[in-house]
Amino acid sequence: MKIALIVVLVLSSIGLIATVLLQSGRSAGLSGAISGAGESIFGKKKGMDELLAKVTAVLAAVFLLSSLGLAMLQ
Repeated sequence: MKIALIVVLVLSSIGLIATVLLQSGRSAGLSGAISGAGESIFGKKKGMDELLAKVTAVLAAVFLLSSLGLAMLQ
């Protein structure tokens, strides 16, 4: 059981790193901060960015649950 949780933890952490790095970056500076907030309010994320955001959320939940399960086993 412990080995299975470690494998899930490692795979989810590698997937989480990959999905975060694949997401498009926000523009730097003050104008980027304003347009980034506008995009999150008006929902301009489409296509691959939306998919990567959902995959990131799922992988983060798997990472959290597997790390909590591993901590409870020890």
